[in-house]
Amino acid sequence: MKTLMAKKIDSRSADYKIGDKEYKRNWYVVDAAGVPLGRLASQVAMVLKGKKKPEYTPNADVGDFVIIINSDKVALTGNKAEKKLYTYHTGYMGGLKQQKYALFLKENSDKAVTKAVKGMLPKNSLGRAMIKKLKVFKCAEHNHEAQKPQPLDIEKR
Repeated sequence: MKTLMAKKIDSRSADYKIGDKEYKRNWYVVDAAGVPLGRLASQVAMVLKGKKKPEYTPNADVGDFVIIINSDKVALTGNKAEKKLYTYHTGYMGGLKQQKYALFLKENSDKAVTKAVKGMLPKNSLGRAMIKKLKVFKCAEHNHEAQKPQPLDIEKR
């Protein structure tokens, strides 16, 4: 038996091939309203990596595109909204800044969702390529209707 590995068709294409077969990437849309942030991030990261596909290859980007809508309605379980802190540094001396996650979600919900998903992807050039396939929108409208995205169900539990 031969083991076939996934390869990019060319540098500009979003498609890949395994052996003689060519594969197109699918587009999925996820409604984040009422879904816990961590559960949403872990399941979206699995789709971006392509781990649910039979042609998954660890050293190649075979994942699909994901559009997340309603990011401003994402939920946090327990009392993480008050206790969890978003910490960043401005780059200047004494520039360590912190703010509560509830305020961070209210102001930058799309950035919070992107940060959560990025934390669950590989920390290398492959992970940086995967995060580019994630599109996050605060409201229910998005500008990717031409790609005909399919709905992706996330368990809310």
